[in-house]
Amino acid sequence: MNLDLDCRGLLCPLPVIKLAQALPTVAVGDTITILADDPAAATDIPAWCRMRAQELVSALDHQYVVRRLS
Repeated sequence: MNLDLDCRGLLCPLPVIKLAQALPTVAVGDTITILADDPAAATDIPAWCRMRAQELVSALDHQYVVRRLS
């Protein structure tokens, strides 16, 4: 299953907060796709994944795919 989060128009740190809130709602192995046009998301989302031991599957054109690992 994939969950889509539309965070366009939201400024830092809201896209990461929305991602953190959504993570428990998906099963381990599932993904969350985040649409975020705030330039800070390009740094914040990969950093959050590293700190929370989650997999950043892709980060292209303001679209980030995160796989829940735990």
